[in-house]
Amino acid sequence: MEGKSISTNVRMMLRAAIVTLMLGAAFAAQGQDANGSVYRLSVDGLACPFCAYGIEKQLSKIVGVEKIDTNISTGTVLITMVNGAKLDEPMARQAVEAAAFTLREFEQVQTTGQRKEKKR
Repeated sequence: MEGKSISTNVRMMLRAAIVTLMLGAAFAAQGQDANGSVYRLSVDGLACPFCAYGIEKQLSKIVGVEKIDTNISTGTVLITMVNGAKLDEPMARQAVEAAAFTLREFEQVQTTGQRKEKKR
């Protein structure tokens, strides 16, 4: 019986090690997202969750889009691109208009991977 319990303990330790490695890999992958470019779109007409769904559906068709965060109350959409991918205003405008909204403002914003420097 003692031989089986050692084998069981070894299996449990191996499972714990595998889970730990998998979690570490998942967190490392999230850290890579910080290097992608982030863009802020100011959009006229966002009024409800269905509006957010419609614009997110169109924007997600753009190659390189990794994440879309829509804020209905402020009328802004933050788009995170995969590392190395860029978004330009004509592409964003086309997607916003395809969703039947108006692009008011387009800007590239600082990514979480960049440091903010305070001016003194």
